[in-house]
Amino acid sequence: MISCSGVTKVYVMGKEEVHALRGVSIDIEQGEYVSIMGPSGSGKSTLFNMVGGLDTPTTGEVQVAGCRLADLNSSQLAWFRCRKIGFIFQSFNLIPTMSALENVAIPRVFAGETPRAAREAARRVLDRVGLGHRLDHLPSQVSGGQQQRIAIARALVNEPLIVLADEPTGNLDLHTGEEIIDLLNEMKANLGVTIITATHDMKMLSCSDKIVRIEDGSVKRVDTQADVNVKVGTIDGETVL
Repeated sequence: MISCSGVTKVYVMGKEEVHALRGVSIDIEQGEYVSIMGPSGSGKSTLFNMVGGLDTPTTGEVQVAGCRLADLNSSQLAWFRCRKIGFIFQSFNLIPTMSALENVAIPRVFAGETPRAAREAARRVLDRVGLGHRLDHLPSQVSGGQQQRIAIARALVNEPLIVLADEPTGNLDLHTGEEIIDLLNEMKANLGVTIITATHDMKMLSCSDKIVRIEDGSVKRVDTQADVNVKVGTIDGETVL
């Protein structure tokens, strides 16, 4: 589904060069749940953006679903992102003046559907994530966990091949974060979606098929669930392995 080969990213800041990625190569299979982990500034968000077509490599190649992203112009990339990739953000990025139904319907409208058809699709996916009773609520009228469920519904409404989740539990409490992880895992199992998360949340490891650890712009290790055999629990509210 996804192949990164020798990907580098260099940002020029005045006379200084910042090497965000240093020859990253990784393959991700269809239907995998992959967690990209690493300290702040390690390059995980840059790699995340490469896969999502939000940034381009300085050198190297990114292929998604058999398509070489460097071959696409800006319009083609926008089409590709709209129809093939769903994005989930740490800060939810919901439009505050729009209802849950309207927020989720937006990607379908951008994809060319009529507003009525887009709302029907949004209604179905909101019901799937357990928010069929909150269709007319504004983001400010629901909890943080429910806002993230709306964001997940928005990411899924165009039936993408891949969901990219950037710190999806970062602004949530422990219990709500676990609910969101369970929901993402359920979406992977039931819909066959490939899920990639950029995360610091150790709870993600218990459901990840693959854990990619990045430091200083390089992949230091790729573990499978069998490699780590993670068991997650809590002591006084803190997550432990």
